[in-house]
Amino acid sequence: MHNRWFFLKILLGLFLILFVILYPMLISIYVFLPLFIGFAGWSLVRGIDGEGWGYILFPLIYLTNLEINLSLPLMMVVFATLLYYLTLYERVLVLKKCRVCVAVLSVVLIDLYYLGSLIVYDVVMDTGSIVIDKLLWYSLLADIFMAVL
Repeated sequence: MHNRWFFLKILLGLFLILFVILYPMLISIYVFLPLFIGFAGWSLVRGIDGEGWGYILFPLIYLTNLEINLSLPLMMVVFATLLYYLTLYERVLVLKKCRVCVAVLSVVLIDLYYLGSLIVYDVVMDTGSIVIDKLLWYSLLADIFMAVL
C-alpha cells in the first residue's frame, strides 16, 4: 500500500513538472487555452503565506515561462501578485472561514491587478501587449473554476 502512494506521488509530481514546462508553450500555439495567471498567482500567495516551497517554485517557473512564451513583460505577474499580497491580502483573509471565497476573490483580484499593470505598461511604453476580448473573460472564468477546485 505504501509503494502505491509513493508511486502516485511521483506520478503527480511528474505531471506537475510537465504541465509547468509544456502548458505555456501550448498556450502560445493554441490561443483558446486559458492562461491560469490568477490561479498561479494564488498558488504563489499561498506559498508566501507558508504552504510550502512547491507553492512558490512551480508558480514562479510557470509564470516566467508563460511570459517568455507569450512575449509579455517579464516578471510583471509576480510583481502584480506581490502587490496584491502587500495591499489587499490581509483584508481578504477576513473571509478565511470560507476558503473558497478567499481563493475566488484572490484569483479575481490578482487577475485585475495584472490587467491593470499591463494597461499601464502599454500606455507608458506605447505598445499593445494585450487584447481585451472574450478569450480574456474565458480565461478569467477558467481561473475561477481552478480556484474552486
